[in-house]
Amino acid sequence: MATTAEKIADLRARLEQAEDPGSERSRQRRDEAGRSTPRQRINELLDDGSFVETGALGKTPGDPDAIYSDGVVTGYGRISGRPVCIYAHDKTVYGGSVGETFGHKVVQIMDMAIKIGCPVIGIQDSGGARIQDAVTSLAMYSEISRRQLPLSGRSPQISIMLGKCAGGAVYAPVTTDFVIAVDGEAEMYVTGPAVIREVTGENITSAELGSAAQQELNGNVSVVVDSEEEAFETVRDLLDHLPLTCFDPAPTVPALPDSELEDSGLDSFMPDDTNAGYDMRELLEQLGDDEELLEIQENFAPNMITAFGRIDGKTVGFVANNPIHLAGCIDADAADKGARFVRICDAYNIPLVYVVDTPGYLPGVEQEKVGLIHRGAKFAVALVEATVPKVALIVRKAYGGAYAVMGSKNLSGDINLAWPTAQIAVMGSAAAVVMIAGKQLEAAETPEQRAATKKMFMDFYDETMTSPDVAAERGFIDAMIKPSDSRLALRQALRQLETKQEFDLPKKHNIHPM
Repeated sequence: MATTAEKIADLRARLEQAEDPGSERSRQRRDEAGRSTPRQRINELLDDGSFVETGALGKTPGDPDAIYSDGVVTGYGRISGRPVCIYAHDKTVYGGSVGETFGHKVVQIMDMAIKIGCPVIGIQDSGGARIQDAVTSLAMYSEISRRQLPLSGRSPQISIMLGKCAGGAVYAPVTTDFVIAVDGEAEMYVTGPAVIREVTGENITSAELGSAAQQELNGNVSVVVDSEEEAFETVRDLLDHLPLTCFDPAPTVPALPDSELEDSGLDSFMPDDTNAGYDMRELLEQLGDDEELLEIQENFAPNMITAFGRIDGKTVGFVANNPIHLAGCIDADAADKGARFVRICDAYNIPLVYVVDTPGYLPGVEQEKVGLIHRGAKFAVALVEATVPKVALIVRKAYGGAYAVMGSKNLSGDINLAWPTAQIAVMGSAAAVVMIAGKQLEAAETPEQRAATKKMFMDFYDETMTSPDVAAERGFIDAMIKPSDSRLALRQALRQLETKQEFDLPKKHNIHPM
C-alpha cells in the first residue's frame, strides 16, 4: 500500500503532466508558431495569482491512453477584483475538439457562474466536434448551449477568438454577448473551404471565408484586435463597463464636477452646411466624460455607431448615426446592429443615449430585398421594450421613421433634447419638394426657373417645417439647449431617470417582427 508521501508525489507528478499535456509534436508546433498555452492565456487575462483551475486531471473515461484536460482548461478567478468563470481550449490536445469530459468541464464551470452570478469568458481555439466521439460530442455541444440561455442577459458572456473555429465550435461564441477576434489568427466558419470546394465547386481560402475582419463585416464579431494582449485588454475594458449580473450596478469611476463641464467648442461643432459630413465619433468623445469609447462592431454598418462610454462616471450606451457613412441613413444592417446593442444595454441596466443625425431609412431596391421592413421594425421594438433610461439628443437631421426609432418620445424615449441646428420632419426638403411642389416644378419654363422654384420651396420648408421649434411647441422635445450645455444636460437627464421603473402587461413574451 502506498504511503502518504508516495501519494503526494504521485499527485504532484500527475499535476505536472497535466500542466501542458499535449504531445511533444503538437507542443513544438505551437511554440514554433509563437502561440501561448491556454493556462498562460488565462493568467495573462486574470488578476495575478487569482486563477483556480478545476478539472485538471479530467480525461476521457475508459481510455487508458487518454490525455489529461481533454482539450480544455477550466476554472475561476478575478478581473479587477471581481469574480469570473473561464475556460480555454487547448489546441495541442485532440485539436481542442469537444469530447465528453471536455463538455462536462465547461458545463460545470458555466453552472458555477449561473449559481454565483458572474461573467463567463471562453477563449476559443477549437477544431469543432470530436468526430471519434460521435453523438456524445454533439450532446456536449447542446449541453453547453443550454447553459447559455439562463446566463444570457443575466451575466455577461464573452468569447475570445484566438484560432480557427469551425462547425459547431462557432455557434457557442456567436450566442455570447461579445465576440473579440484577433486579426490574422482567428477564423470562423460553419463549413470549411475544403468541404465547400467539394460540395459546391466554389474555390476560396480559409482567410477569405472566415477571417476576423471578414466576420466583422458579416456581423459576427464585436471587436477585431491585433494581438492576444489587445484582446485581453478589450475584455478587461468591457467588464469595467458591465455589471456582474443584471441585478448589480456597473462599476463607476470618478468624474469631473458639473462646474467644469461646459465645452464652448461644441457651439461651433456643427457645419453650417446641413449636408456637410462629419465624424460622429468626434462628437461622442466630447459628450461623455472623456474620449474613451468602447465601440462595438465598428466596421459593420458604420453608418450606425454603438459604443460604451461614461457620463457622470457611470456606463452609458451610445446609439448614434454617423453622417460620413450613407449620410447617416439607417439600413437593414444598421437596424440589426442597433437593436442588438439596445437589448444588451437594457439587459444590464445601462442607460441609452441616442445622438441623432439621420435623413431616414436607406431607400433602394436592395434594401427592400434584404428585409429592411422587418429588420427596421426590430430596431423600433428594441427601443420600446427597453426599460432603462432613454435620452435622445437631436443634433441635426431627424427625418421620418428614423426620427421615431432614434429614441423619440413617441416610441418611449424618456427625455428628448435638441440643438438649435436640429431639423425634425417627415422628410428632408429635397424629397419634400418633389412630393409637394412637383406640379410647380414641371410647369417651370426654363431650367433656371425650375431651380429658383425648387430653392424657394426648399428654403421655406427648411425654415418652417423642419425647425425644432415646431416639435418643441408640441411637446415632442423637452428642451432646446446650446451645444455647449450638452454634457451637463445629459448628466441632469440621466440623474433624473436613475430611479425609473417600468412594468409591462402580464404575458409570456413579445413576438418579434418577421
